[in-house]
Amino acid sequence: MTIEQLQQAIDQWIKTNGVRYFNELTNTAVLMEEVGEVARIMARRYGEQSEKESDKNADLADELADVLFVLVCLANQTGVDLTAAVHKNLEKKTLRDKDRHKQNPKL
Repeated sequence: MTIEQLQQAIDQWIKTNGVRYFNELTNTAVLMEEVGEVARIMARRYGEQSEKESDKNADLADELADVLFVLVCLANQTGVDLTAAVHKNLEKKTLRDKDRHKQNPKL
């Protein structure tokens, strides 16, 4: 699935199952909530926090998909073509960072 197809599929899902998009501010808050769920898994499974019994069944892939879903909703609502945006962003990073990471002794 391309990014464009993903944007279309989520738009269709919203119109068919979700009735309508939540407003942009609500979706921004939902995005932060979903990112927090990913952060909780990462901190407990891969970081230094201990994993609670209730966290052990948390599905990282599902939580990342939730983040992606809401991010795409926001892009759709605000008219952002994510394919074009990613291409433009990679160009920016390439120009800015083409030697930066190669010269980083920490890497």
